[in-house]
Amino acid sequence: MNSNQDNNDNQRGLLLESKPKTKKPSMYNVLLMNDDYTPMEFVVMVLEKVFNKKSEEANQIMLHVHKNGIGVCGTFTYEVAESKCKSVMDLAKKNEHPLQCTLEKS
Repeated sequence: MNSNQDNNDNQRGLLLESKPKTKKPSMYNVLLMNDDYTPMEFVVMVLEKVFNKKSEEANQIMLHVHKNGIGVCGTFTYEVAESKCKSVMDLAKKNEHPLQCTLEKS
């Protein structure tokens, strides 16, 4: 009877030692695309409001997008990236600008 109890204790110990493996969520870059119509000031305002960028960083990102045709605004989990992308598109549409925003896996 004693050996059975030892086996149960060993099995219980093994169960307590195993840790569930947590997987980091995939991250996504939110990208802005340059166009010839959206005012630079509007892009800066979007970066400040939607991505909480300070004025200087917002200007740097806007200029990068302007010069290179595309630029990263931030990297987030899928849900957050999707939400921010939608916010950008909604603001652009509301203000009648053709600004485009998309996501890509980082």
